[in-house]
Amino acid sequence: MRSFLPTTLRALLPVAASWLLAGCEMLEFSPNESRSPKSQQDLTAKNLARLAQTTVPAGDTLRFVFTGDSQRFYDEAEELVKSVNQQPGIQFVLVAGDISDFGLGREMRWVDDQLRGLRMPYLTVIGNHDQVGNGRAAYQEIFGPLNYSFVYGDTKFVLTDTNGREYNFNGRIPDVPWVNKELSDNSVRRHVIVSHVPPQDADFDPAVRQPYLQALRSDPRLVMEMNGHRHGGGISVPEEDGITYVNSHGFERRRYMVVTVWGDKEFRVKEVTF
Repeated sequence: MRSFLPTTLRALLPVAASWLLAGCEMLEFSPNESRSPKSQQDLTAKNLARLAQTTVPAGDTLRFVFTGDSQRFYDEAEELVKSVNQQPGIQFVLVAGDISDFGLGREMRWVDDQLRGLRMPYLTVIGNHDQVGNGRAAYQEIFGPLNYSFVYGDTKFVLTDTNGREYNFNGRIPDVPWVNKELSDNSVRRHVIVSHVPPQDADFDPAVRQPYLQALRSDPRLVMEMNGHRHGGGISVPEEDGITYVNSHGFERRRYMVVTVWGDKEFRVKEVTF
Protein backbone atom coordinates (compact mmCIF):
# COMPACT_ATOMS: atom_id res chain seq x y z
CA MET A 1 0.00 0.00 0.00
CA ARG A 2 1.27 3.40 -0.98
CA SER A 3 2.06 5.73 1.91
CA PHE A 4 0.53 9.22 1.72
CA LEU A 5 2.76 10.63 4.49
CA PRO A 6 5.28 13.19 3.31
CA THR A 7 8.81 11.83 3.03
CA THR A 8 10.09 14.13 5.78
CA LEU A 9 7.37 13.01 8.22
CA ARG A 10 8.03 9.33 7.47
CA ALA A 11 11.69 9.91 8.25
CA LEU A 12 10.82 11.48 11.60
CA LEU A 13 8.59 8.60 12.83
CA PRO A 14 11.46 6.37 14.08
CA VAL A 15 12.97 9.37 15.90
CA ALA A 16 9.63 10.20 17.54
CA ALA A 17 9.23 6.58 18.62
CA SER A 18 12.69 6.57 20.20
CA TRP A 19 11.87 9.80 22.07
CA LEU A 20 8.66 8.21 23.38
CA LEU A 21 10.48 5.13 24.63
CA ALA A 22 13.28 7.17 26.16
CA GLY A 23 10.80 9.31 28.05
CA CYS A 24 9.20 6.32 29.80
CA GLU A 25 10.95 3.78 31.98
CA MET A 26 8.36 1.21 30.99
CA LEU A 27 5.44 0.89 28.61
CA GLU A 28 2.62 -1.23 30.05
CA PHE A 29 0.92 -3.41 27.48
CA SER A 30 -1.44 -5.22 29.86
CA PRO A 31 -3.12 -4.43 33.20
CA ASN A 32 -1.59 -7.72 34.41
CA GLU A 33 1.94 -6.56 33.57
CA SER A 34 4.30 -7.56 36.39
CA ARG A 35 7.28 -5.43 35.31
CA SER A 36 8.05 -2.17 37.05
CA PRO A 37 10.44 0.73 36.49
CA LYS A 38 13.75 0.43 38.32
CA SER A 39 12.75 3.14 40.77
CA GLN A 40 9.95 0.85 41.97
CA GLN A 41 11.77 -2.46 42.10
CA ASP A 42 13.21 -4.25 45.16
CA LEU A 43 11.56 -1.82 47.55
CA THR A 44 12.00 -4.15 50.52
CA ALA A 45 15.76 -4.23 50.05
CA LYS A 46 15.86 -0.47 49.52
CA ASN A 47 13.83 0.24 52.65
CA LEU A 48 15.90 -2.19 54.71
CA ALA A 49 19.05 -0.42 53.53
CA ARG A 50 17.47 2.88 54.52
CA LEU A 51 16.53 1.45 57.93
CA ALA A 52 20.09 0.23 58.46
CA GLN A 53 21.30 3.81 58.11
CA THR A 54 19.05 5.08 60.91
CA THR A 55 20.21 5.44 64.50
CA VAL A 56 18.96 2.67 66.75
CA PRO A 57 17.32 4.32 69.79
CA ALA A 58 19.20 4.27 73.07
CA GLY A 59 18.06 1.58 75.49
CA ASP A 60 15.83 -1.23 74.36
CA THR A 61 12.64 0.65 73.45
CA LEU A 62 11.39 0.26 69.89
CA ARG A 63 8.52 2.25 68.35
CA PHE A 64 6.89 1.56 64.99
CA VAL A 65 3.58 1.97 63.16
CA PHE A 66 1.46 -1.05 62.23
CA THR A 67 -1.22 -0.93 59.54
CA GLY A 68 -2.53 -3.04 56.67
CA ASP A 69 -4.85 -3.56 53.71
CA SER A 70 -4.18 -0.40 51.72
CA GLN A 71 -5.83 -1.93 48.63
CA ARG A 72 -7.61 0.80 46.66
CA PHE A 73 -7.74 3.38 49.42
CA TYR A 74 -5.33 5.88 47.88
CA ASP A 75 -6.82 9.02 49.45
CA GLU A 76 -6.61 7.36 52.86
CA ALA A 77 -2.99 6.42 52.14
CA GLU A 78 -2.13 10.06 51.56
CA GLU A 79 -3.80 11.10 54.81
CA LEU A 80 -2.17 8.24 56.74
CA VAL A 81 1.27 9.38 55.59
CA LYS A 82 0.59 12.93 56.78
CA SER A 83 -0.50 11.64 60.18
CA VAL A 84 2.37 9.15 60.66
CA ASN A 85 4.91 11.83 59.77
CA GLN A 86 3.68 13.82 62.75
CA GLN A 87 4.26 10.96 65.22
CA PRO A 88 7.46 11.36 67.26
CA GLY A 89 10.09 8.64 67.50
CA ILE A 90 8.78 6.23 64.85
CA GLN A 91 11.54 4.02 63.45
CA PHE A 92 9.60 2.38 60.60
CA VAL A 93 6.15 1.36 59.33
CA LEU A 94 4.87 -2.22 58.86
CA VAL A 95 2.09 -2.86 56.30
CA ALA A 96 0.42 -6.25 56.82
CA GLY A 97 -0.41 -7.12 53.21
CA ASP A 98 -3.11 -6.53 50.61
CA ILE A 99 -1.20 -3.62 49.19
CA SER A 100 -3.38 -4.08 46.11
CA ASP A 101 -6.98 -5.09 45.52
CA PHE A 102 -6.70 -6.97 42.22
CA GLY A 103 -3.05 -8.06 42.29
CA LEU A 104 -2.07 -5.41 39.75
CA GLY A 105 1.44 -4.02 39.71
CA ARG A 106 0.07 -0.57 38.95
CA GLU A 107 -1.98 -0.70 42.17
CA MET A 108 1.13 -1.56 44.19
CA ARG A 109 3.03 1.26 42.54
CA TRP A 110 0.19 3.72 43.22
CA VAL A 111 0.31 2.81 46.93
CA ASP A 112 4.09 3.16 46.92
CA ASP A 113 3.71 6.61 45.34
CA GLN A 114 1.94 7.60 48.56
CA LEU A 115 3.97 5.63 51.11
CA ARG A 116 7.30 6.86 49.83
CA GLY A 117 6.23 10.19 51.30
CA LEU A 118 6.84 8.73 54.76
CA ARG A 119 9.79 10.18 56.64
CA MET A 120 10.77 6.68 57.72
CA PRO A 121 11.15 3.36 55.83
CA TYR A 122 8.16 1.10 55.33
CA LEU A 123 8.12 -2.69 54.97
CA THR A 124 5.40 -5.03 53.74
CA VAL A 125 4.28 -8.63 53.78
CA ILE A 126 2.28 -10.15 50.91
CA GLY A 127 -1.52 -10.45 51.21
CA ASN A 128 -4.03 -12.71 49.48
CA HIS A 129 -5.26 -9.92 47.19
CA ASP A 130 -1.64 -9.33 46.16
CA GLN A 131 -1.60 -12.84 44.67
CA VAL A 132 -4.58 -12.49 42.34
CA GLY A 133 -3.67 -13.06 38.67
CA ASN A 134 -0.01 -12.15 38.17
CA GLY A 135 0.07 -10.40 41.53
CA ARG A 136 2.64 -12.68 43.13
CA ALA A 137 5.14 -11.95 40.37
CA ALA A 138 4.31 -8.24 40.54
CA TYR A 139 4.82 -8.19 44.31
CA GLN A 140 8.19 -9.93 44.01
CA GLU A 141 9.25 -7.50 41.29
CA ILE A 142 8.16 -4.40 43.19
CA PHE A 143 8.80 -5.38 46.80
CA GLY A 144 10.87 -8.55 46.93
CA PRO A 145 10.84 -11.88 48.83
CA LEU A 146 7.64 -13.41 50.13
CA ASN A 147 9.49 -14.54 53.27
CA TYR A 148 12.22 -12.46 54.89
CA SER A 149 13.42 -11.21 58.24
CA PHE A 150 15.36 -8.29 59.62
CA VAL A 151 16.86 -7.26 62.93
CA TYR A 152 16.48 -3.80 64.39
CA GLY A 153 17.97 -3.14 67.79
CA ASP A 154 17.20 -6.11 70.03
CA THR A 155 14.24 -7.32 67.95
CA LYS A 156 14.02 -9.70 65.02
CA PHE A 157 11.00 -9.29 62.73
CA VAL A 158 9.96 -12.36 60.74
CA LEU A 159 7.66 -11.61 57.80
CA THR A 160 6.04 -14.61 56.14
CA ASP A 161 3.44 -15.54 53.53
CA THR A 162 0.43 -17.19 55.23
CA ASN A 163 -2.03 -16.96 52.32
CA GLY A 164 -2.69 -20.70 52.16
CA ARG A 165 -5.86 -20.50 50.09
CA GLU A 166 -3.97 -18.80 47.27
CA TYR A 167 -1.86 -21.98 46.99
CA ASN A 168 -4.93 -24.26 47.02
CA PHE A 169 -4.06 -25.38 50.56
CA ASN A 170 -1.03 -27.34 49.39
CA GLY A 171 0.30 -27.91 52.92
CA ARG A 172 3.40 -25.76 52.38
CA ILE A 173 2.20 -22.21 53.15
CA PRO A 174 3.32 -20.83 55.52
CA ASP A 175 6.76 -22.37 55.22
CA VAL A 176 6.92 -23.79 58.74
CA PRO A 177 10.52 -25.12 58.52
CA TRP A 178 11.66 -21.62 57.50
CA VAL A 179 9.62 -20.04 60.32
CA ASN A 180 11.12 -22.48 62.84
CA LYS A 181 14.61 -21.66 61.61
CA GLU A 182 14.01 -17.90 61.94
CA LEU A 183 12.48 -18.22 65.41
CA SER A 184 15.37 -20.39 66.63
CA ASP A 185 17.66 -17.35 66.44
CA ASN A 186 18.84 -16.69 70.01
CA SER A 187 21.16 -13.81 69.12
CA VAL A 188 18.44 -11.23 69.79
CA ARG A 189 16.22 -10.48 72.77
CA ARG A 190 12.80 -10.49 71.09
CA HIS A 191 10.94 -11.90 68.08
CA VAL A 192 7.90 -10.46 66.29
CA ILE A 193 6.24 -12.39 63.47
CA VAL A 194 4.21 -10.54 60.83
CA SER A 195 1.89 -12.04 58.20
CA HIS A 196 -1.36 -11.27 56.44
CA VAL A 197 -3.80 -14.09 57.20
CA PRO A 198 -4.05 -14.98 60.91
CA PRO A 199 -3.92 -18.70 61.78
CA GLN A 200 -7.53 -18.68 63.05
CA ASP A 201 -8.87 -17.56 59.65
CA ALA A 202 -10.50 -19.86 57.09
CA ASP A 203 -7.98 -18.65 54.47
CA PHE A 204 -5.11 -20.14 56.52
CA ASP A 205 -4.21 -23.69 55.43
CA PRO A 206 -5.70 -25.98 58.12
CA ALA A 207 -3.05 -28.63 57.45
CA VAL A 208 -0.34 -26.19 58.54
CA ARG A 209 -2.18 -24.46 61.39
CA GLN A 210 -1.03 -26.65 64.28
CA PRO A 211 2.63 -26.92 63.17
CA TYR A 212 2.70 -23.14 62.74
CA LEU A 213 1.14 -22.52 66.16
CA GLN A 214 3.55 -24.98 67.73
CA ALA A 215 6.45 -23.03 66.23
CA LEU A 216 5.09 -19.87 67.85
CA ARG A 217 4.31 -21.49 71.20
CA SER A 218 7.80 -22.99 71.36
CA ASP A 219 9.55 -19.65 70.97
CA PRO A 220 10.42 -18.11 74.37
CA ARG A 221 11.34 -14.82 72.67
CA LEU A 222 8.08 -14.29 70.77
CA VAL A 223 6.37 -11.03 71.74
CA MET A 224 3.43 -11.16 69.33
CA GLU A 225 2.03 -12.39 66.03
CA MET A 226 0.78 -9.51 63.84
CA ASN A 227 -1.72 -9.80 60.99
CA GLY A 228 -3.91 -7.90 58.55
CA HIS A 229 -6.72 -9.38 56.41
CA ARG A 230 -9.65 -8.69 58.74
CA HIS A 231 -9.53 -4.88 58.42
CA GLY A 232 -10.55 -4.36 62.05
CA GLY A 233 -7.82 -3.75 64.59
CA GLY A 234 -7.63 -5.63 67.87
CA ILE A 235 -5.51 -7.54 70.36
CA SER A 236 -6.32 -11.04 71.59
CA VAL A 237 -4.68 -13.82 73.61
CA PRO A 238 -6.65 -17.06 73.07
CA GLU A 239 -6.48 -19.37 76.07
CA GLU A 240 -5.82 -22.41 73.90
CA ASP A 241 -2.44 -21.19 72.65
CA GLY A 242 -1.44 -18.22 74.84
CA ILE A 243 -0.05 -16.32 71.86
CA THR A 244 -0.63 -12.56 71.62
CA TYR A 245 -2.24 -11.60 68.30
CA VAL A 246 -2.39 -8.02 67.03
CA ASN A 247 -4.61 -7.37 64.01
CA SER A 248 -4.27 -4.15 62.03
CA HIS A 249 -6.93 -1.75 60.83
CA GLY A 250 -7.49 -1.47 57.09
CA PHE A 251 -6.66 1.91 55.55
CA GLU A 252 -10.37 2.60 55.02
CA ARG A 253 -10.90 2.58 58.80
CA ARG A 254 -8.63 5.62 58.97
CA ARG A 255 -6.84 4.20 61.99
CA TYR A 256 -3.41 2.75 62.59
CA MET A 257 -1.47 1.47 65.58
CA VAL A 258 1.64 2.89 67.19
CA VAL A 259 3.41 -0.08 68.79
CA THR A 260 6.05 0.33 71.49
CA VAL A 261 8.13 -2.70 72.53
CA TRP A 262 10.61 -2.90 75.39
CA GLY A 263 12.01 -5.35 77.94
CA ASP A 264 11.60 -9.03 77.17
CA LYS A 265 7.96 -9.13 76.09
CA GLU A 266 6.58 -5.78 77.19
CA PHE A 267 4.59 -3.80 74.65
CA ARG A 268 1.98 -1.08 74.33
CA VAL A 269 -0.40 -0.38 71.45
CA LYS A 270 -1.89 3.07 70.88
CA GLU A 271 -4.56 3.58 68.21
CA VAL A 272 -4.39 6.77 66.16
CA THR A 273 -7.29 8.10 64.10
CA PHE A 274 -6.46 10.24 61.08
